Amino acid sequence: MTEIRTPGTLYLVPTPIGNLGDMTVRAVQTLKSVALIACEDTRTSGVLLNHYGIETPRTSLHAHNEHGKVPRIIEKIILGNDVALISDAGTPGISDPGYLLTRAALDAHLKVSALPGASAMIPALAASGLPTDKFVFEGFLPPKKGRQTRIKELVEEDRTVIFYESPHRIGKLITQLIEFAGEDRHAVLAREISKMFEEYVRGTLKELSEWVSSQPKVRGEIVFLLASRKTSERIKVSEDAFISP
Repeated sequence: MTEIRTPGTLYLVPTPIGNLGDMTVRAVQTLKSVALIACEDTRTSGVLLNHYGIETPRTSLHAHNEHGKVPRIIEKIILGNDVALISDAGTPGISDPGYLLTRAALDAHLKVSALPGASAMIPALAASGLPTDKFVFEGFLPPKKGRQTRIKELVEEDRTVIFYESPHRIGKLITQLIEFAGEDRHAVLAREISKMFEEYVRGTLKELSEWVSSQPKVRGEIVFLLASRKTSERIKVSEDAFISP
């Protein structure tokens, strides 16, 4: 008699973006219980997994190999094995590998379970002082083609816009935002969220540009939040009222 196996589940497991203490109890339990952990980088994830005594077998799954690896992982789940996907930091699929595997699992009618947890954009937004009721997550802008066109569109948004940007390109981003939004638009630069040197720099685009220029070297992962035109005008009115005699 042929054994009928119940398909497994694909778990999307967030990992700390800085502080190892941000790992949830459920995330640790899930990573210990699955048959395989697909990691963006097995060496990077090894530090976290070893810290929590997680000995589950691991395989790499990143932008350069996911087209070849995804079918094999899907087959493993179909055969009844639970698999967890983790990125180097944060939530899989959010500006990190994960979409292709998730889409393939759903196309194969497999169960996908996403655990809540760490993501740089949410704490950055919450602590920014900008409106949180409506926002747009843009992630990383294209480095060249289409970049300026997209920025022109985003500066007209009536919601808070959230970008991810690398330290060596943050000056370029601010310069381009000034070109299309004006130097008086308010924004927030958040870096090293949840890490030892977490820092928020708030002000106009001109002030943030001056801050970046004054730094010997900007370090760490950056979340950049741009206020809408109306919000920026409201902030200016509030500041002017505060400093008036």
